[in-house]
Amino acid sequence: MLQGSSTTALLSAFGCATWRCSGHLARHFSQTWRGERPGGEELRRLLLDDLAPIPRSASGLELLFGLSPCLLALRAARRRVSRLLLQAGRSGLQGERAELLRVAEARDIPVLRPRRQKLDALCRHQVHQGVCLEVSPLRPRPWTEAGEARPGNDPRQLWLVLEELQDPRNLGAVLRSAHFLGVDKVITSRRNSCPLTPVVSKASAGAMEVMDIFFTDDLGGFLQAKARQGWLVAGTVGCPGPEIPPSSEVPITSCLEFLWDRPTLLVLGNEGSGLSPEVQASCQLLLTILPGRQLPPGLESLNVSVAAGILLHSICSQRKGIPEERRRGQLLQGPRESSAAAEGPRVAQDPGQSSGSEKMRQDGG
Repeated sequence: MLQGSSTTALLSAFGCATWRCSGHLARHFSQTWRGERPGGEELRRLLLDDLAPIPRSASGLELLFGLSPCLLALRAARRRVSRLLLQAGRSGLQGERAELLRVAEARDIPVLRPRRQKLDALCRHQVHQGVCLEVSPLRPRPWTEAGEARPGNDPRQLWLVLEELQDPRNLGAVLRSAHFLGVDKVITSRRNSCPLTPVVSKASAGAMEVMDIFFTDDLGGFLQAKARQGWLVAGTVGCPGPEIPPSSEVPITSCLEFLWDRPTLLVLGNEGSGLSPEVQASCQLLLTILPGRQLPPGLESLNVSVAAGILLHSICSQRKGIPEERRRGQLLQGPRESSAAAEGPRVAQDPGQSSGSEKMRQDGG
């Protein structure tokens, strides 16, 4: 059995060894976290991509980047363009890059050919695709300039209203979906909302450059005024839960059950808090997306840009042009199938099976 002094000495020696070991490990991890970790440079660059402001010159111009945003900005001609920057070193210019150069030359826009490193530095390592434009900022217009569209003019009008969207990539993705699916106009609240920056334009694939985007200082008053004109004001919420006051009298319905039979304002709220109480009280209906399973806390809602795409598709798919089934058939059939369909009905065939003639072609017959 160890004496007390011997035990103390043994523990002291063990503690010193442990301290030396832990000190060595601490130094090792400290060196690793100071720059030797795998992927350290890539992680730091990701942070710069997310947080870097877009440089703006003393003349008030900003740097638009990316092939689609720059090309659509030139086509739309809504911005004043100072110069076009095309990355040097590419073997010739073809397709859309050649069109950029032709349009710039036709409008007497100066063209520079900086190297990749210079463009990277100018864009703060954003994905520029070798194309940048130095342009004047693009700002939304007052909603009073949107025109007095009356419900009787077109019963299938759809305006998208955005309350305090703050993330530029969310805003860009929402605008891209809105343009793709046929939204007529976009109205934003000016207070606490993301401005129309180059990051928004890039995230929208340039849709921001061609869309009609307006703003209002009084979103609640705007919604109430449109409701008095006969528009349906449809707000959006997550699954019915704590965010809906128990005393709320605004009906909630699944977006799949919504019938689009009159001009509609679809209102999306802030990424974190959703619709404000004032705006929600101005809505006549609340649309929601029902989940496909029981969800744990924290996953009861979707990203606002994803939700916007689902909601807009569920509404815009009700548009009437040619009969819906015929339109789907024309989209899904190839040219040969379309001509065969015009001659007469075809027997439905299992995708996993081949017809006799197709099997002969596969066998070389």
